Amino acid sequence: MTDERNRRWTLALGVDEDEAGLSDRDQRLSSALTALYGEGEDAKKGKGGLGGSAPRVAKWLGDIREFFPSPVVQVIQKDAFERKGLRQMLLQPEFLATVEADVNLVADLVSLRSVMPEKTKETARQVIGKVVAALMERLERKTADAIRGALDRSRRTNRPRFADIDWPRTIRANLQHYQAEHKTVVPERLIGFMRQQRRIVDLDEVVLCVDQSGSMASSVVYASIFAAVMASLPVVATKLVCFDTAIVDLTEELADPVEVLFGVQLGGGTDINAAVAYCEQRIERPSKAHLVLISDMYEGGDAEELVGRVQRLLLLGVNVIVLLALTDTGRPSYDPHLSARVAAMGVPVFACTPDQFPDLMATALRREDIHAWAADADIKLVRGED
Repeated sequence: MTDERNRRWTLALGVDEDEAGLSDRDQRLSSALTALYGEGEDAKKGKGGLGGSAPRVAKWLGDIREFFPSPVVQVIQKDAFERKGLRQMLLQPEFLATVEADVNLVADLVSLRSVMPEKTKETARQVIGKVVAALMERLERKTADAIRGALDRSRRTNRPRFADIDWPRTIRANLQHYQAEHKTVVPERLIGFMRQQRRIVDLDEVVLCVDQSGSMASSVVYASIFAAVMASLPVVATKLVCFDTAIVDLTEELADPVEVLFGVQLGGGTDINAAVAYCEQRIERPSKAHLVLISDMYEGGDAEELVGRVQRLLLLGVNVIVLLALTDTGRPSYDPHLSARVAAMGVPVFACTPDQFPDLMATALRREDIHAWAADADIKLVRGED
């Protein structure tokens, strides 16, 4: 108790972390507070302060969201606008010119939206638009190709797209064209898979149900972008539902991913059961539906009812997938007990990267074994409870 009291006083008084015996995490916490509230010698020595660097501000915003609950973060952000001139920095063209296409920065700007004046919001839209454009360029083509063309492996073609070439059959069919001097086969005839032609009345439904609590910020950004891409494709009917303890259906906004992100409210509690119940109501054809729940599974609502609801969806024929995170790096923090209970019903539960997501959706649309796909991709799945 004494050690904890000393730790709290050390963090409150802001003494020199290097001499205070603080852990690495507490030193980061102290630095985050000193950057905003540091005065006197620390400020003179340059230890605190946000400065005018966009990367430094992005890191600081990420730190305070990690260390403090949402109501406290709101207070700190308001203080930052008043004390450190972040409003002025966001309005500077120089800031826009130097900002990197970073998904975490988008999440930070979205979380700041509620404390921004209207003029600053417009500048933030420009920043978010720039980042979204870069991410769309990276992800759009692969997503469109993968989802537009869940492959029909029962039919073959001699004029396949490069991505659809059946290389084992093509090589066997062209062995007579082996070039010994080059040690390779020169194929004169390509063999590949034909793509399915889907009727509008037979479209698959994809419902992305996204946890917008603070810990899921990066996943929300990526999910919103993927939803916007899929909504632009005529081969699937896409819906986007974001939730904390409230539920926001952003399906009608999917034509504009920036507008989608401005409809997200990062932070707050988590009621997964209520969100899945809403999505259940939005599903029109269960046998053609895919529910992708993106959540760390820390349920603040009724966990027992959630498990029963997922079981009912499976019995109706809905293809349920749980993504614990949709991020570029890092191991997600998640509720292992609830995740294992859901996995025990046969639901694939795992984290994946944005680059893996298009292939995941193509596998889901073909109703192939996602457990096998994940194993082939070296993705660790949550094991079900015995």
